[in-house]
Amino acid sequence: MDRRHFFQGSAAAAAAGLAGCASTGTTAAANARTPFAIRGSTIPIVGSDEVFPVRRVYCIGRNYRAHAIEMGSNPDREPPFFFQKPTDAIQLVAPGKVADHAYPSLTKNYHYEVELVAAIGRGGRNIPAASALDHVYGYTLGLDMTRRDLQRAMGDQKKPWEIGKSFDNSAVIGPVHRVAQVGHFNAGNIWLKVNGQTKQNANLNQMIWSVAEQIANLSEANELQPGDIIYSGTPENVGPVVRGDVIEIHIDRLPNLSVKIV
Repeated sequence: MDRRHFFQGSAAAAAAGLAGCASTGTTAAANARTPFAIRGSTIPIVGSDEVFPVRRVYCIGRNYRAHAIEMGSNPDREPPFFFQKPTDAIQLVAPGKVADHAYPSLTKNYHYEVELVAAIGRGGRNIPAASALDHVYGYTLGLDMTRRDLQRAMGDQKKPWEIGKSFDNSAVIGPVHRVAQVGHFNAGNIWLKVNGQTKQNANLNQMIWSVAEQIANLSEANELQPGDIIYSGTPENVGPVVRGDVIEIHIDRLPNLSVKIV
Protein backbone atom coordinates (compact mmCIF):
# COMPACT_ATOMS: atom_id res chain seq x y z
CA MET A 1 0.00 0.00 0.00
CA ASP A 2 1.47 3.39 -0.92
CA ARG A 3 1.69 6.29 1.48
CA ARG A 4 -1.22 8.23 -0.05
CA HIS A 5 -3.67 5.35 0.24
CA PHE A 6 -2.41 4.36 3.70
CA PHE A 7 -3.13 7.76 5.19
CA GLN A 8 -6.38 8.27 3.27
CA GLY A 9 -7.56 4.96 4.73
CA SER A 10 -6.54 6.05 8.23
CA ALA A 11 -8.38 9.35 7.89
CA ALA A 12 -11.53 7.61 6.67
CA ALA A 13 -11.42 5.13 9.55
CA ALA A 14 -11.01 7.93 12.08
CA ALA A 15 -13.89 9.87 10.56
CA ALA A 16 -16.10 6.78 10.68
CA GLY A 17 -15.33 6.29 14.37
CA LEU A 18 -16.19 9.90 15.19
CA ALA A 19 -19.46 9.72 13.27
CA GLY A 20 -20.43 6.54 15.09
CA CYS A 21 -19.91 8.24 18.44
CA ALA A 22 -21.96 11.27 17.40
CA SER A 23 -24.99 9.45 16.05
CA THR A 24 -25.81 5.81 16.67
CA GLY A 25 -26.77 4.01 13.48
CA THR A 26 -25.47 6.76 11.21
CA THR A 27 -23.00 5.64 8.57
CA ALA A 28 -20.16 8.08 7.91
CA ALA A 29 -19.49 9.07 4.34
CA ALA A 30 -16.69 7.05 2.82
CA ASN A 31 -15.24 10.19 1.26
CA ALA A 32 -15.13 12.25 4.47
CA ARG A 33 -13.00 15.35 4.04
CA THR A 34 -10.65 16.98 6.53
CA PRO A 35 -10.19 20.77 6.91
CA PHE A 36 -6.45 20.50 6.31
CA ALA A 37 -3.82 17.94 5.33
CA ILE A 38 -1.33 16.43 7.80
CA ARG A 39 1.92 15.04 6.50
CA GLY A 40 2.43 11.40 7.41
CA SER A 41 5.83 10.06 8.47
CA THR A 42 7.31 7.26 6.39
CA ILE A 43 10.75 5.67 6.11
CA PRO A 44 12.16 4.21 2.87
CA ILE A 45 12.55 0.43 2.77
CA VAL A 46 15.91 -0.59 1.34
CA GLY A 47 15.69 -2.60 -1.90
CA SER A 48 12.05 -1.70 -2.43
CA ASP A 49 9.87 1.07 -3.86
CA GLU A 50 7.73 0.86 -0.71
CA VAL A 51 7.95 2.98 2.41
CA PHE A 52 7.41 2.02 6.04
CA PRO A 53 4.52 4.07 7.53
CA VAL A 54 5.31 5.11 11.11
CA ARG A 55 2.48 4.78 13.63
CA ARG A 56 4.27 5.36 16.94
CA VAL A 57 7.86 6.05 18.02
CA TYR A 58 8.78 4.27 21.26
CA CYS A 59 12.10 4.71 23.08
CA ILE A 60 13.47 2.68 25.97
CA GLY A 61 15.39 4.56 28.64
CA ARG A 62 18.73 3.62 30.21
CA ASN A 63 19.12 0.25 28.54
CA TYR A 64 22.91 -0.09 28.83
CA ARG A 65 24.31 -0.61 32.31
CA ALA A 66 27.09 1.99 32.12
CA HIS A 67 24.76 4.60 30.63
CA ALA A 68 22.20 3.95 33.37
CA ILE A 69 24.91 4.54 35.97
CA GLU A 70 26.12 7.74 34.30
CA MET A 71 22.53 9.00 34.33
CA GLY A 72 22.25 8.34 38.06
CA SER A 73 20.11 5.19 38.19
CA ASN A 74 20.63 1.63 39.41
CA PRO A 75 20.31 -0.81 36.47
CA ASP A 76 20.14 -3.81 38.79
CA ARG A 77 16.83 -2.69 40.29
CA GLU A 78 15.09 -0.72 37.53
CA PRO A 79 12.47 -2.37 35.31
CA PRO A 80 12.37 -1.18 31.69
CA PHE A 81 10.60 2.09 31.01
CA PHE A 82 9.54 3.70 27.75
CA PHE A 83 8.67 7.13 26.43
CA GLN A 84 7.43 8.31 23.05
CA LYS A 85 8.36 10.86 20.43
CA PRO A 86 5.84 12.24 17.93
CA THR A 87 6.06 10.67 14.50
CA ASP A 88 6.79 14.03 12.91
CA ALA A 89 9.96 14.28 15.02
CA ILE A 90 11.56 11.92 12.50
CA GLN A 91 14.43 13.28 10.41
CA LEU A 92 15.33 10.86 7.64
CA VAL A 93 19.03 10.64 6.79
CA ALA A 94 20.30 8.91 3.65
CA PRO A 95 23.45 6.77 3.98
CA GLY A 96 26.49 8.23 2.25
CA LYS A 97 25.41 11.84 2.78
CA VAL A 98 25.91 14.34 5.59
CA ALA A 99 22.49 15.77 6.41
CA ASP A 100 22.06 19.17 8.06
CA HIS A 101 20.53 18.90 11.52
CA ALA A 102 19.32 22.13 13.10
CA TYR A 103 20.45 22.96 16.63
CA PRO A 104 17.11 23.28 18.46
CA SER A 105 15.74 26.22 20.42
CA LEU A 106 15.78 26.66 24.21
CA THR A 107 18.77 24.40 24.95
CA LYS A 108 22.40 25.06 25.76
CA ASN A 109 23.31 21.38 26.27
CA TYR A 110 22.36 19.34 23.22
CA HIS A 111 23.26 15.64 23.42
CA TYR A 112 23.63 12.72 21.00
CA GLU A 113 22.50 9.13 21.67
CA VAL A 114 23.16 6.44 19.04
CA GLU A 115 20.65 3.57 19.00
CA LEU A 116 19.54 0.45 17.14
CA VAL A 117 15.94 0.88 15.91
CA ALA A 118 13.53 -2.03 15.44
CA ALA A 119 10.58 -1.63 13.05
CA ILE A 120 7.45 -3.64 13.93
CA GLY A 121 5.62 -5.43 11.11
CA ARG A 122 3.15 -7.52 13.11
CA GLY A 123 1.38 -6.33 16.22
CA GLY A 124 -0.01 -7.96 19.32
CA ARG A 125 -0.58 -7.83 23.07
CA ASN A 126 1.38 -9.71 25.73
CA ILE A 127 3.84 -11.01 23.18
CA PRO A 128 6.16 -13.70 24.61
CA ALA A 129 9.85 -12.83 24.43
CA ALA A 130 10.52 -16.22 22.83
CA SER A 131 8.53 -15.27 19.74
CA ALA A 132 8.87 -11.47 19.87
CA LEU A 133 11.40 -11.22 17.04
CA ASP A 134 8.82 -12.72 14.69
CA HIS A 135 7.05 -9.35 14.98
CA VAL A 136 10.04 -7.37 13.69
CA TYR A 137 9.85 -6.21 10.08
CA GLY A 138 13.33 -4.73 9.93
CA TYR A 139 16.02 -2.61 11.53
CA THR A 140 17.84 0.64 11.10
CA LEU A 141 19.97 2.94 13.21
CA GLY A 142 19.18 6.32 14.62
CA LEU A 143 19.91 9.16 16.98
CA ASP A 144 17.75 10.02 19.96
CA MET A 145 18.75 13.69 20.16
CA THR A 146 18.16 15.25 23.56
CA ARG A 147 17.92 18.73 25.05
CA ARG A 148 19.68 17.44 28.16
CA ASP A 149 19.43 20.60 30.24
CA LEU A 150 15.66 20.72 29.73
CA GLN A 151 15.27 17.00 30.40
CA ARG A 152 17.20 17.27 33.66
CA ALA A 153 15.35 20.38 34.77
CA MET A 154 12.00 18.65 34.31
CA GLY A 155 13.27 15.54 36.06
CA ASP A 156 14.45 17.57 39.03
CA GLN A 157 10.95 19.05 39.30
CA LYS A 158 9.34 15.60 38.89
CA LYS A 159 7.61 16.81 35.74
CA PRO A 160 7.30 15.04 32.38
CA TRP A 161 10.39 15.63 30.25
CA GLU A 162 8.92 15.55 26.74
CA ILE A 163 10.39 19.01 26.14
CA GLY A 164 13.84 17.43 26.41
CA LYS A 165 13.09 14.45 24.16
CA SER A 166 10.06 15.02 21.93
CA PHE A 167 10.83 17.97 19.69
CA ASP A 168 11.29 18.65 15.98
CA ASN A 169 13.90 16.42 14.28
CA SER A 170 14.81 14.70 17.55
CA ALA A 171 14.38 11.22 16.00
CA VAL A 172 17.14 10.98 13.40
CA ILE A 173 16.82 7.72 11.47
CA GLY A 174 18.02 5.85 8.39
CA PRO A 175 16.16 3.64 5.88
CA VAL A 176 14.67 0.36 7.10
CA HIS A 177 16.49 -2.88 6.25
CA ARG A 178 14.20 -5.90 6.22
CA VAL A 179 15.01 -8.85 8.48
CA ALA A 180 15.39 -11.04 5.40
CA GLN A 181 18.24 -8.75 4.30
CA VAL A 182 20.15 -8.23 7.55
CA GLY A 183 18.88 -10.77 10.11
CA HIS A 184 18.39 -9.90 13.77
CA PHE A 185 20.76 -7.93 16.00
CA ASN A 186 21.73 -9.66 19.22
CA ALA A 187 25.34 -8.49 19.13
CA GLY A 188 27.60 -6.24 17.10
CA ASN A 189 29.56 -3.03 17.46
CA ILE A 190 27.68 0.21 17.98
CA TRP A 191 29.60 3.48 18.02
CA LEU A 192 29.32 7.22 17.54
CA LYS A 193 31.97 9.72 16.50
CA VAL A 194 31.97 13.51 16.67
CA ASN A 195 34.34 15.18 14.21
CA GLY A 196 36.09 11.83 13.74
CA GLN A 197 36.68 11.24 17.47
CA THR A 198 34.99 8.21 19.04
CA LYS A 199 32.60 9.17 21.81
CA GLN A 200 30.35 6.13 22.26
CA ASN A 201 31.63 2.60 21.70
CA ALA A 202 29.89 -0.58 22.88
CA ASN A 203 28.34 -3.86 21.78
CA LEU A 204 24.64 -4.54 21.31
CA ASN A 205 24.96 -7.59 23.56
CA GLN A 206 25.45 -5.16 26.46
CA MET A 207 21.79 -4.14 26.38
CA ILE A 208 20.07 -4.76 29.71
CA TRP A 209 16.84 -5.65 27.85
CA SER A 210 17.19 -7.26 24.41
CA VAL A 211 14.98 -6.22 21.51
CA ALA A 212 12.82 -9.30 22.11
CA GLU A 213 12.43 -8.44 25.80
CA GLN A 214 11.63 -4.83 24.97
CA ILE A 215 8.84 -5.94 22.63
CA ALA A 216 7.48 -8.34 25.26
CA ASN A 217 7.49 -5.70 28.01
CA LEU A 218 6.10 -2.92 25.84
CA SER A 219 3.27 -5.13 24.56
CA GLU A 220 2.06 -5.66 28.12
CA ALA A 221 1.29 -1.93 28.39
CA ASN A 222 0.26 -1.16 24.81
CA GLU A 223 -0.99 -3.22 21.91
CA LEU A 224 1.80 -3.00 19.35
CA GLN A 225 0.79 -2.40 15.75
CA PRO A 226 2.49 -2.58 12.36
CA GLY A 227 4.26 0.73 11.86
CA ASP A 228 5.56 1.07 15.42
CA ILE A 229 9.29 1.63 15.80
CA ILE A 230 11.38 1.14 18.93
CA TYR A 231 14.62 2.99 19.71
CA SER A 232 16.42 0.40 21.80
CA GLY A 233 18.66 2.49 24.05
CA THR A 234 22.09 4.09 23.93
CA PRO A 235 25.50 3.16 25.40
CA GLU A 236 27.45 5.28 27.86
CA ASN A 237 29.36 8.51 27.14
CA VAL A 238 26.53 10.62 25.80
CA GLY A 239 27.62 14.20 25.42
CA PRO A 240 27.08 17.63 23.89
CA VAL A 241 27.46 18.90 20.35
CA VAL A 242 27.53 22.45 18.99
CA ARG A 243 26.96 24.02 15.59
CA GLY A 244 29.53 22.84 13.07
CA ASP A 245 30.03 19.40 14.65
CA VAL A 246 29.62 16.33 12.44
CA ILE A 247 28.16 13.20 14.04
CA GLU A 248 28.75 9.78 12.47
CA ILE A 249 27.00 6.66 13.78
CA HIS A 250 27.64 2.97 13.11
CA ILE A 251 26.11 -0.45 13.82
CA ASP A 252 27.66 -3.55 12.30
CA ARG A 253 25.82 -4.75 9.13
CA LEU A 254 24.10 -1.38 8.63
CA PRO A 255 25.41 1.60 6.62
CA ASN A 256 26.76 4.53 8.63
CA LEU A 257 24.74 7.72 8.96
CA SER A 258 26.08 11.27 9.38
CA VAL A 259 24.60 14.64 10.33
CA LYS A 260 26.09 18.11 10.69
CA ILE A 261 24.78 20.38 13.43
CA VAL A 262 23.81 23.72 11.86
